[in-house]
Amino acid sequence: MGGATFLSVISKLYGPFFDIENWKSVVESGSDWMIILSLVLIECLLSVDNAIVLAAQTQTLPTKKEQEKSLFYGLWGAYLFRFLIIGIGTYLINFWEIKILGAGYLLYLSVNHFYRIFHPVPMKEGKTKKRLLPLFWSVVISIEMMDIVFSIDSVLASLAISSNPVIVLIGGMIGIICMRGIAEFIIKLMELVPELEVMAYGLIALIAVKLFLSIPAIDIEIPAAVFAIIVFLSILVTIIVNRIRH
Repeated sequence: MGGATFLSVISKLYGPFFDIENWKSVVESGSDWMIILSLVLIECLLSVDNAIVLAAQTQTLPTKKEQEKSLFYGLWGAYLFRFLIIGIGTYLINFWEIKILGAGYLLYLSVNHFYRIFHPVPMKEGKTKKRLLPLFWSVVISIEMMDIVFSIDSVLASLAISSNPVIVLIGGMIGIICMRGIAEFIIKLMELVPELEVMAYGLIALIAVKLFLSIPAIDIEIPAAVFAIIVFLSILVTIIVNRIRH
């Protein structure tokens, strides 16, 4: 009985993804593509903070090849998690605890980065820091965890526009590619303007506060457009400071 109920729930949540007629009607509908375009734009706006975190995390990897590889692995992981999260989208509002954990982790990343700047630990010869996982896989897992946290806002915003999970899925998938493009752009900017790394971790602390304020108990939402403007101005000011210093 329990097994049949479980399968019934799974079928209800994920059945629309495997409905060929649903996909056909979406692909052939001009109005649905207009909705998908609006979802992609929203995804890009909501993903600015995610892109900043991704860029900062991949910077810990020593080579450009590893940085690109971690983003590639993260891309496929993001697709999988987005598929799963859209299916349970109507229940996501109950998962606000994930936002608190995500905000705490982001704040830790920011504080730890600035602490290490002011309290550098000298490397001891012949000794390397022990890790549970290699650095590369630690970064990939961090990217996936952040994807889960940031997917909640994106999926909820998308489901508020369209209740058809196929439309939300297509919009989300295209949006993820755009977001990865933004992350790669920020990584390249960091190479040209090293000061951007400090700015990025400052913004990560702001993102942590933004994420925490959005939990139901507080319910203060910083508009995505406003945050995007803050990010743009921060990058602009940092580039100007870099030009003045050099």
